[in-house]
Order: sequence, then C-alpha cells, then structure tokens
Amino acid sequence: MATNETTFHLPDLGEGLVEATVLEWLVRPGERVERNGPLVEVETTKSAAEIPSPHAGVVARLHAEEGEAVAVGAPLVTFEVEEEAAGIVGTVPAEEAPKRRRVRLTPPEDE
Repeated sequence: MATNETTFHLPDLGEGLVEATVLEWLVRPGERVERNGPLVEVETTKSAAEIPSPHAGVVARLHAEEGEAVAVGAPLVTFEVEEEAAGIVGTVPAEEAPKRRRVRLTPPEDE
C-alpha cells in the first residue's frame, strides 16, 4: 500500500497559550507509532502535558529539538502514513456517518 507524509502541528493547548517547550520526545524518527500513543511531552507556562499521536504510522521527521519552544500551529512531527489513513483525524467515513433527521419543535400547550 502507498504511503503519504502528513505533518502534525502543535495544537492549541488552551488558556490563551501561544507556545510550548518540547521537554522530551517519546518517539524517534523511523519508529512506528499507534494512534493515541505517546508522542511528545511539552511544557507551557502553566503545566506540562503529554501529547498523543494523532496518526498511526512511522515517524519521518521531528521538527523541534528537546528544550526548543514551538509556536501553536507550527510543525511538530511528520509521519509516513498509509494512504487510506492519511485523512483528517476525527472524521467518520461516509458509510459510518450517522443519519441526520429533522426534529420539529413545538411550543408547549397551555393547560
């Protein structure tokens, strides 16, 4: 099966934070990772957090060194993923998507 490269960017960590410092990489280039597996430990001005991998695949490149500050939205790691797994994280395939139904709301009747 063909592979694609996909880059994961530092997500918004909330609370108005604009950057995080890489404390420790929990993976190395060439290693296989599973989706939601440990990826990197980062530290913000408020706390330290472990960021899980959004993809299953092979780590192609790390875009920051340990101790380096990374801006929210900046590239963090590039993965080699199988072509069918290269889609957006969190999407549901069309055949599995729940059917939408319309619900008509009516005001309660006075008693």
